[in-house]
Amino acid sequence: MKKLFFIFWLSLVGLQLKAQTSKPAVLVVGNGNAAAGAAIQAAVSGVKTTILLQAGGFDVNPIAGDLNSGIQAEFLKRVNNSQDKQIANEVLTKWTDTLKNLTVIKNALWVKADRSGSSWSFKLNDGQTIKARILINAGDVKLQSALKIDNLPTSYEIPLNYDATLYRTSVAAGKQVKGTTATVFSMYNFFIPEEENLLWLKGDESMLIGQAAGATAAYAGFFGVKTSEVNLKAIQGELINYKLALMPFADIKQDDANWKAIQFVGVTGIIKGNIQNTKVEFSPNSLVTIDDIKQPIKDFYYKAQIWFDDYKGSTLTLKAALELICYVGQKSPESTPKEIEKKWKATYKLDSDFDLNKQINRRELAVILQDYMPPFNINVDKNGKVIR
Repeated sequence: MKKLFFIFWLSLVGLQLKAQTSKPAVLVVGNGNAAAGAAIQAAVSGVKTTILLQAGGFDVNPIAGDLNSGIQAEFLKRVNNSQDKQIANEVLTKWTDTLKNLTVIKNALWVKADRSGSSWSFKLNDGQTIKARILINAGDVKLQSALKIDNLPTSYEIPLNYDATLYRTSVAAGKQVKGTTATVFSMYNFFIPEEENLLWLKGDESMLIGQAAGATAAYAGFFGVKTSEVNLKAIQGELINYKLALMPFADIKQDDANWKAIQFVGVTGIIKGNIQNTKVEFSPNSLVTIDDIKQPIKDFYYKAQIWFDDYKGSTLTLKAALELICYVGQKSPESTPKEIEKKWKATYKLDSDFDLNKQINRRELAVILQDYMPPFNINVDKNGKVIR
């Protein structure tokens, strides 16, 4: 009798475990490149994340031709640039196992998916239920009909184009499209009108795009806001801090001491890259002219109009750049040059000498702008237009 009761009790416990409900902040559905990038970034950004593989493991497509940064660059380093899918799965399995905020569900399929209030509910064929605030669909085409989604996003990576300002909303860059890596991805291309707390990715998207989706979803989950209310600048800053490029500068490597400053300033368009057929270069050693920066800085700062009206030169010396920054950025004209001189080699790691009379180059200007008058801190709208 006791034995029968014990067996019955164990069966009840088993059923309860099978029927358990988990409530992560972010649910990622998929097992490809984008899904892996999204799940890893959401977890490291500090929110409870579940990835539903709907398979026995990850299935990552070979990576070639992109400007690798962020999680994708780290992944390639861990697999030693191997294109073997088994090695990729083993590396991702070990990697994801170390992330305390990430739960990986293998060998289970969703059988019912629907919206539950402002969240999402997924019932699995093993009896589990997942209720998540934010859903990232990273390639499951069946979800469109299950969730009754009518209008999917139509725009994905776009060529970098300085004639428009949408590039300022970039959250990932450098995926090779039609032979060029001069591409950016706007955060707003994740979203579907009228569908809150849902990010929709193509099945063949890269880890670059997936990482950006993960950070976006994590922000909404962490701060308890709708995806339509997420802060673009906060997400861009998070991604740069995790070494994901927002601008596809092919000549600025991730180990460059000024990579962050160049990314922060570059995404504003204050200093524009040189777009070529297959890539875009920042050209850090090129000298800055007044024509290069006059209109971009005026677009961001009203006060700059007065300074440029008074300045009569055609080139920009280091002295003039500091005067501009002190005037527009309201910094001390006495102490600021002294501070920058001390930081020139020790902090900024610049190879050149601090010479007030020399013409400043693009690297030097990006570094001191980001430190003393960061245009990145000025908000832009969904089209990248500056918000005054």
